[in-house]
Amino acid sequence: MKLLILSVGKETSGVFEDARKEFSLRLLRYAPLEMVALPHDVNKEKEGEKLLRYIKPEDYVVLLDERGTELHSEAVAELIENRMIDGVRRMVLVIGGAYGVSLEVHKRANYTWKLSTLVFPHLLVRVIVLEQLYRAMTILRGEKYHHE
Repeated sequence: MKLLILSVGKETSGVFEDARKEFSLRLLRYAPLEMVALPHDVNKEKEGEKLLRYIKPEDYVVLLDERGTELHSEAVAELIENRMIDGVRRMVLVIGGAYGVSLEVHKRANYTWKLSTLVFPHLLVRVIVLEQLYRAMTILRGEKYHHE
Protein backbone atom coordinates (compact mmCIF):
# COMPACT_ATOMS: atom_id res chain seq x y z
CA MET A 1 0.00 0.00 0.00
CA LYS A 2 1.27 3.45 -0.90
CA LEU A 3 1.27 6.29 1.61
CA LEU A 4 0.67 9.96 0.82
CA ILE A 5 1.09 12.58 3.50
CA LEU A 6 -0.78 15.63 2.31
CA SER A 7 -0.26 18.72 4.41
CA VAL A 8 -0.83 22.45 4.49
CA GLY A 9 1.94 24.83 5.42
CA LYS A 10 5.66 25.24 4.97
CA GLU A 11 7.41 22.40 3.20
CA THR A 12 10.46 22.13 5.46
CA SER A 13 12.19 23.67 8.43
CA GLY A 14 15.72 23.13 9.69
CA VAL A 15 14.81 22.11 13.21
CA PHE A 16 12.54 19.23 12.10
CA GLU A 17 14.11 18.44 8.74
CA ASP A 18 16.62 15.82 9.92
CA ALA A 19 13.92 13.84 11.73
CA ARG A 20 11.56 14.10 8.75
CA LYS A 21 14.26 12.77 6.42
CA GLU A 22 15.25 10.00 8.82
CA PHE A 23 11.73 8.62 9.31
CA SER A 24 10.87 9.06 5.63
CA LEU A 25 13.86 6.92 4.68
CA ARG A 26 13.03 4.32 7.32
CA LEU A 27 9.42 4.16 6.19
CA LEU A 28 10.41 3.70 2.55
CA ARG A 29 11.69 0.22 3.49
CA TYR A 30 8.08 -0.80 4.06
CA ALA A 31 5.95 1.25 1.68
CA PRO A 32 6.17 3.78 -1.12
CA LEU A 33 5.85 7.25 0.38
CA GLU A 34 4.99 10.61 -1.10
CA MET A 35 4.79 13.88 0.78
CA VAL A 36 3.02 16.93 -0.60
CA ALA A 37 2.95 20.28 1.20
CA LEU A 38 0.46 22.85 -0.08
CA PRO A 39 0.75 26.53 0.76
CA HIS A 40 -1.63 27.87 3.40
CA ASP A 41 -4.69 29.70 2.08
CA VAL A 42 -6.70 32.05 4.31
CA ASN A 43 -9.86 30.68 2.71
CA LYS A 44 -10.43 27.23 4.22
CA GLU A 45 -12.79 26.19 1.41
CA LYS A 46 -10.21 27.00 -1.29
CA GLU A 47 -7.56 25.21 0.75
CA GLY A 48 -9.90 22.23 0.98
CA GLU A 49 -10.44 22.20 -2.78
CA LYS A 50 -6.67 22.09 -3.30
CA LEU A 51 -6.33 19.18 -0.86
CA LEU A 52 -9.17 17.24 -2.48
CA ARG A 53 -7.51 17.49 -5.91
CA TYR A 54 -4.82 15.12 -4.64
CA ILE A 55 -7.29 12.55 -3.32
CA LYS A 56 -8.60 9.83 -5.62
CA PRO A 57 -12.05 8.27 -5.15
CA GLU A 58 -10.52 4.92 -4.15
CA ASP A 59 -8.08 6.37 -1.60
CA TYR A 60 -8.51 5.69 2.10
CA VAL A 61 -8.27 9.09 3.78
CA VAL A 62 -7.11 9.59 7.36
CA LEU A 63 -7.64 13.14 8.55
CA LEU A 64 -5.55 14.36 11.47
CA ASP A 65 -7.91 16.47 13.54
CA GLU A 66 -8.37 17.43 17.18
CA ARG A 67 -11.90 15.95 17.14
CA GLY A 68 -10.71 12.53 16.01
CA THR A 69 -9.96 9.33 17.86
CA GLU A 70 -6.73 9.01 19.82
CA LEU A 71 -4.88 5.82 18.93
CA HIS A 72 -2.05 3.98 20.62
CA SER A 73 0.70 2.74 18.35
CA GLU A 74 -0.66 -0.82 18.11
CA ALA A 75 -4.02 0.59 16.96
CA VAL A 76 -2.27 2.59 14.22
CA ALA A 77 -0.64 -0.66 13.09
CA GLU A 78 -4.03 -2.39 13.16
CA LEU A 79 -5.62 0.42 11.12
CA ILE A 80 -2.91 0.04 8.46
CA GLU A 81 -3.07 -3.76 8.50
CA ASN A 82 -6.85 -3.74 8.09
CA ARG A 83 -6.62 -1.39 5.11
CA MET A 84 -4.00 -3.67 3.53
CA ILE A 85 -6.33 -6.64 4.06
CA ASP A 86 -9.15 -4.59 2.48
CA GLY A 87 -6.95 -4.11 -0.60
CA VAL A 88 -6.54 -0.35 -0.21
CA ARG A 89 -3.90 0.77 -2.70
CA ARG A 90 -3.21 4.19 -1.19
CA MET A 91 -3.72 5.68 2.24
CA VAL A 92 -3.73 9.47 2.32
CA LEU A 93 -3.00 11.19 5.62
CA VAL A 94 -4.22 14.78 5.62
CA ILE A 95 -2.67 17.35 7.95
CA GLY A 96 -4.68 20.55 7.68
CA GLY A 97 -3.64 24.09 8.32
CA ALA A 98 -3.65 26.02 11.58
CA TYR A 99 -7.42 26.53 11.41
CA GLY A 100 -8.36 23.01 10.41
CA VAL A 101 -9.84 21.85 7.13
CA SER A 102 -13.03 22.52 5.21
CA LEU A 103 -16.24 20.61 5.79
CA GLU A 104 -15.74 18.91 2.41
CA VAL A 105 -12.39 17.48 3.52
CA HIS A 106 -14.00 16.28 6.76
CA LYS A 107 -16.74 14.59 4.75
CA ARG A 108 -14.21 12.87 2.50
CA ALA A 109 -12.22 11.42 5.39
CA ASN A 110 -12.71 7.72 6.06
CA TYR A 111 -11.16 8.04 9.51
CA THR A 112 -10.25 10.93 11.79
CA TRP A 113 -7.16 10.53 13.97
CA LYS A 114 -6.37 12.76 16.95
CA LEU A 115 -2.67 12.72 17.79
CA SER A 116 -3.02 14.31 21.21
CA THR A 117 -4.92 16.81 23.29
CA LEU A 118 -1.77 18.93 23.05
CA VAL A 119 -1.15 21.37 20.22
CA PHE A 120 2.01 20.77 18.19
CA PRO A 121 3.82 22.87 15.57
CA HIS A 122 2.64 21.85 12.12
CA LEU A 123 6.06 20.64 10.99
CA LEU A 124 6.43 18.52 14.12
CA VAL A 125 3.11 16.82 13.35
CA ARG A 126 4.60 15.57 10.08
CA VAL A 127 7.53 14.06 11.99
CA ILE A 128 5.22 12.46 14.55
CA VAL A 129 3.03 10.97 11.80
CA LEU A 130 6.07 9.62 9.95
CA GLU A 131 7.48 8.11 13.13
CA GLN A 132 4.14 6.51 14.02
CA LEU A 133 3.77 5.06 10.52
CA TYR A 134 7.27 3.65 10.76
CA ARG A 135 6.54 2.28 14.24
CA ALA A 136 3.32 0.70 12.95
CA MET A 137 5.19 -1.04 10.15
CA THR A 138 7.75 -2.45 12.57
CA ILE A 139 4.93 -3.66 14.82
CA LEU A 140 3.30 -5.43 11.86
CA ARG A 141 6.61 -7.10 11.02
CA GLY A 142 7.34 -8.06 14.63
CA GLU A 143 10.52 -6.01 14.66
CA LYS A 144 12.06 -4.66 17.84
CA TYR A 145 11.81 -0.89 17.28
CA HIS A 146 8.55 -0.56 19.23
CA HIS A 147 10.05 -2.02 22.42
CA GLU A 148 13.71 -1.03 22.18
